[in-house]
Amino acid sequence: MLTETPAVLVADGRRGFGQVLARRLVVALAEKCRPLGIACGTLKNCGHVGRLAEWVELAARHGFAAMMSVNDNGVLKCVAPPGGLDARISTNPLGLAVPTSGEPLVLDLSTSVVANGKVKAKLLAGEPCPSGWLQDANGNPTTDPASRFSENPGTLLPLGGEAHGYKGFGLGLLLDVLVGGLSGGWCPPADPSETGTNNVLMVLWDSSRFAGTSHFLGEADKLIDYVRSTPRKPGVDRITLPGDRSEAIRRERLASGIPLDAGTWTMLCGAAKELGVALP
Repeated sequence: MLTETPAVLVADGRRGFGQVLARRLVVALAEKCRPLGIACGTLKNCGHVGRLAEWVELAARHGFAAMMSVNDNGVLKCVAPPGGLDARISTNPLGLAVPTSGEPLVLDLSTSVVANGKVKAKLLAGEPCPSGWLQDANGNPTTDPASRFSENPGTLLPLGGEAHGYKGFGLGLLLDVLVGGLSGGWCPPADPSETGTNNVLMVLWDSSRFAGTSHFLGEADKLIDYVRSTPRKPGVDRITLPGDRSEAIRRERLASGIPLDAGTWTMLCGAAKELGVALP
């Protein structure tokens, strides 16, 4: 712990396992938030925390509204500004969740068109990327995932794509400053000696200390129902909300298992052999 007040904590993760540290951060902020109504915490030098949705959803299931973002300590740069050729920031994701009378409403998005890891997954699977994800080193649109990881790498487009990427890039830029600046970590460009860890920013709110929990849940439920009731275009089965697709995939994976592409399976087999672990 570097700094602590009744509503704030600032900690150094010391390159610990990110998914352990993120859970501890949620628990610590929940304890601070209940008596005060709001709490904010940061981590620097934190291992990869994984999906932000997991942590904001955890907070929402305990009755808190939550916001979370991370940067990559100024080391990983993969998103170019609109009109630019070289990457200047990372994907700088944003996670938001609110409790409802049912399941939490959860949003988890990168401020680029797509997460960098999804491009890597396409590369391992030997598949092209969809149009609109990437530009090559010369600024030309490309669907080749290898262009992102070449010696002269291309970049991800900001959220909003070629026409409206200023929106996603602006959001990613401001989140980078908030996360790096408040945590004590770095924004790009980091010193060459720095390691590409996560820096983390998280805020919790307790609605009971504001307009009241019953009002908050009532408004959340009302809005969700109102949006779901939107008249649909021909061929549209239902209006989807943030988290619907992930929940559908989760149910499918629980029933049918998690598919692995050949490239990922080969990597896992190689790691197992190196460590002397028998394959299933």
